[in-house]
Amino acid sequence: MRRATLTLGIALTALALAAALLSWAWTPYSVTGVSIADKLKPPGPDHWLGTDHFGRDLLSMVMVGARTSLAVALVAVGIGMGVGVPLGLIAAAGRGGLADEAIMRGNDLIFAFPSLVIAILITAALGPSALNAILAIGIFNIPVFARVTRAGALPLWTLDFVRAAQVAGKGPARISVEHILPNIASLLIVQGTIQFSLGILAEAGLSYVGLGAQPPTPSWGRMLAEAQTMVTIAPHVAIVPGLAIVLTVLGLNLLGDALRDALDPRLKARTA
Repeated sequence: MRRATLTLGIALTALALAAALLSWAWTPYSVTGVSIADKLKPPGPDHWLGTDHFGRDLLSMVMVGARTSLAVALVAVGIGMGVGVPLGLIAAAGRGGLADEAIMRGNDLIFAFPSLVIAILITAALGPSALNAILAIGIFNIPVFARVTRAGALPLWTLDFVRAAQVAGKGPARISVEHILPNIASLLIVQGTIQFSLGILAEAGLSYVGLGAQPPTPSWGRMLAEAQTMVTIAPHVAIVPGLAIVLTVLGLNLLGDALRDALDPRLKARTA
């Protein structure tokens, strides 16, 4: 069952990545080309997934939208991990000290504002764009990775191999990098996969309300927003981007679950 979950997760994730990468070199039609004569065509041999209300090919738009959504989510997770993991290591090394308390209370402050509220604040100051969506999602990811890193690192500071490193004269920073971080890497990989899927949902939500990628750049969320008034007359216009979001997020979640099962030694011992 774990192998089937991993296989399905890899397949769905690879499909989304392949569509995003292929869109850099080729799409069946131009995503900016308008053909009113072809508007709202159902799926067929000319347009495999149909067309929207401007006559644009939905398959081409989904492919470029995959590039937008995956790029925003990936960079946002990179920001969260790049800032949150060091903060979590510092907090764990402090173990109840001033640095630990300051970092955790700062995390609580960010958690007090939902990612959509943060996005609205950033957009009000800088204007709506994919870059600002990345900043909003990335800022919200920072406390997530900080908490996960701290929670995973704290128990390790009481173990013998860390005490041996302290006796050998290694400082907290060196111990965190050489001993703590490698032992929580699997935890961070799994969390990164989960946040990646949540980042795709967040990007779609921000684009849906007009705070993400701006026209003419296709985005799954904005495709849904534009299709909401045409569900009864051309349901495929909403079904196509909706399925793209569902399948991509499902694939990443299945991949994250499979990685957790494969990398968590406690689950290995339980099933041995």
